Amino acid sequence: MARYRKLGRAQGPRRALFRTQVTALFKTERIITTEAKAKALRPMAEKLITLAKTDSLAGRRQALRFVLDEVTVKKLFESLGPKYRERPGGYTRILRIGARRGDAAPLVMLELV
Repeated sequence: MARYRKLGRAQGPRRALFRTQVTALFKTERIITTEAKAKALRPMAEKLITLAKTDSLAGRRQALRFVLDEVTVKKLFESLGPKYRERPGGYTRILRIGARRGDAAPLVMLELV
């Protein structure tokens, strides 16, 4: 059994989904998505913020491998990383906001603390 959420997708589309959602999260600092996607996305976002806490060229290059936008990586390392420097973890929050109208999927707001 897999120790991660597959979300009904193959590896490539799942990775693309996570990359776009992490990029949107760092760009807007808040996204609305399903609960399963948010729970799968949270560890990736937390690891990137931890990487941004120590600003280095190697860290920026690692972040650029995952985050799609250079401007967003710059924001991650210049404003979000220093903002969470003293915080030992837990940079994101998941707030339930109800069910989606079409299929009753539980929607949540994933935001940076």
